[in-house]
Amino acid sequence: MPANDPLPDTPVLEVRGLDIKLPSGGDRRLAVQGASFTLQAGQTLCVVGESGSGKSMIANAIMGLLPRPHVEPVAGQILFDGQDLLQLSEAQMRELRGHRIGMVFQEPMTALNPVMRIGEQLAEVFDAHLKLGAAEKRRRILAALADVGLPDPALLIDSYPFRLSGGQRQRVMIACAMLLEPRLLIADEPTTALDVTTQAQILKLMRELQQRRGMALLFITHDFGVVSEIADHVVVMQTGQVVEAGPARQVLSQPSHPYTQKLIAAIPQGEPVIREGEPDPMHVLQVQDLCKTYTSGGGLFRKGRQVSAAKNVNFELRRGQTLGLVGESGSGKSSVGRCIVGLAPFESGRILFKGRNLMSGAALRQQAKGKIQMVFQDPYASLNPRHRIGPTLAAGPIAQGVPRDVAMARALELLQLVGLGPEAADRFPHEFSGGQRQRIGIARALAMEPELLVADEPVSALDVSVQAQVLKLFAEVRERFQLAMVFITHDLRVAGEMCDHIAVMQRGQVVEYGPSAEVLRNPQHEYTRRLIDAIPRLNAHQD
Repeated sequence: MPANDPLPDTPVLEVRGLDIKLPSGGDRRLAVQGASFTLQAGQTLCVVGESGSGKSMIANAIMGLLPRPHVEPVAGQILFDGQDLLQLSEAQMRELRGHRIGMVFQEPMTALNPVMRIGEQLAEVFDAHLKLGAAEKRRRILAALADVGLPDPALLIDSYPFRLSGGQRQRVMIACAMLLEPRLLIADEPTTALDVTTQAQILKLMRELQQRRGMALLFITHDFGVVSEIADHVVVMQTGQVVEAGPARQVLSQPSHPYTQKLIAAIPQGEPVIREGEPDPMHVLQVQDLCKTYTSGGGLFRKGRQVSAAKNVNFELRRGQTLGLVGESGSGKSSVGRCIVGLAPFESGRILFKGRNLMSGAALRQQAKGKIQMVFQDPYASLNPRHRIGPTLAAGPIAQGVPRDVAMARALELLQLVGLGPEAADRFPHEFSGGQRQRIGIARALAMEPELLVADEPVSALDVSVQAQVLKLFAEVRERFQLAMVFITHDLRVAGEMCDHIAVMQRGQVVEYGPSAEVLRNPQHEYTRRLIDAIPRLNAHQD
């Protein structure tokens, strides 16, 4: 029977005993070992595991995107509608890709061509598989963009990717993958770095599209909160092997493998921690009526577009306390953080550090003398790839006049403190995992012996288990050094576990501010309630 006409009971996807080899010299011989699972039409299968578990390797093997011959399947089968994909030529795989098998990648900005308009990129899918006139292609693209809930498709079709938000770009990628109505859609961590509200919208959209079109959905994630919202069946992977598999309800409510139990336990519960004792009387940070505005697109004969990133923002922070700045992308929370550390100038208002009024921008950094430090969202982008870790950690103190040998000794102590060990000093950033690089970012900030730490989305792109370890490290560092900390996040679960107080920001304004327990248990503002409602719930399958 031809592959295009499978038997009614044939699974859309069946992986049998799949082995995928790695290049020699790696930490293991096989990226995937003996993986097996099936996926029927109309079902969602979630493949769950940490970075390095092999889940994305399976997705790339299905799509024929592995970098052969260095990484390639060496045993097993991948059956799509009964046809073994591993036996197909590259020309045959090109015919399937985008047509009958679609894929949504984790980072839409790297998957989209930055110098091509959205409509041109979606048109390439039609050009590869169908012969359509320009008018018909445009009609279908507009319909696809509208189908994924994008506003004003007629305007968006001629826009470049950088003009879209992260959630909008991910919707474009879904529209692109769905253009030819594939039987199988593979979604590789499509919501990992998105706001909780945007993530909820994307998950809802994918469920609706799947139900409407009856396709099979292979969803790859590390977050069991997401699994609870979308999965029919679950496959849990650890270091290349399937360690648990079954219906989502069963795996979530009665996990049998210790690794599955660990992943579920690592999900932030959002239960606010109430610390006993009187707060320290010393105000480390006071932000008063802070205003920050961005202007773009101005010219000689036209006025630039102005966006208020911060509008009369007020809060305070005592020694040893953590304040959570919470909101979606574009709420202004990161702009406030950059103003506090002197990486962005502000127009009006005051930033007081230990009672001293700080100037705006670069002058603030000079006044603070390294006592205000920042931990960035992307640790790899904030580390020089050509510098070893030891000199990177010592550079700040050396610039402040600390002798080189003293600074290097301090760097080794800090590496030990963040759980990496002194041997890490001689390695380069690319030799570490994402969680390890974030530990290095914390160590670099502590090298200056700061009194105020600003952490900008430091765990948003990490696996939940690694995220739990990094959050625990932040809490330990805060207690040991009695740091004041501004913790910027879009996840109220994380804010609840980390922060004494929470300030919720929307469109540049603080719309709710108070002790974490009050904000989370009795939110007063509609926007705060919306953020709380959007959090993935582990008991979704039990409702």
